[in-house]
Amino acid sequence: MLDIDFLDLRELLHSHHILLCFNGPISRSLIEEIGLALKNYLDAEHTHPGAAMDVFGAYVEMTQNIRHYAIRKGYGESESAATILVASDGQGGYLIQAGNVIEAEDAAPLLERIAHLAAMDSVELKRAYKEQLRRPITPGASSGAGLGLIDIARKSRCPLSATQRPLGGGKAFFSLRAIL
Repeated sequence: MLDIDFLDLRELLHSHHILLCFNGPISRSLIEEIGLALKNYLDAEHTHPGAAMDVFGAYVEMTQNIRHYAIRKGYGESESAATILVASDGQGGYLIQAGNVIEAEDAAPLLERIAHLAAMDSVELKRAYKEQLRRPITPGASSGAGLGLIDIARKSRCPLSATQRPLGGGKAFFSLRAIL
């Protein structure tokens, strides 16, 4: 078994201002519990209520997208794992990053969607948000990378960024990063 020096790990997390780090299978109840812990931490740090809600909202949106994707693909526990990180820049800004295993064929359209949003200015993002709100909901259609992603892009201080790394076997590891 790997011998991890927890003091070193704690110092690493502290030096990078990491408030929350999770890696493992993600369930609805776990999303709620981690979200509550994040919300409590932000409250304890006297984070501006608007900023705290934005961070909490981005965390929930990212983790729910991961969970919905895993369910839609029929993934088992190991494939439905998520890696989530929330860090502070010490000046009121927050990094929210989440990653998961996806089908390699799904990576390119998702990366294109995020690049498209990243290239938009605030006026274009507002227009895209309103257009998405007006679109009719198609029964049985995937709702991923829609309104919630546009909302995260609107609230971000920097353009969204995403990466994917091939894993073999038709899979890739996808990661989305937002700075609020």
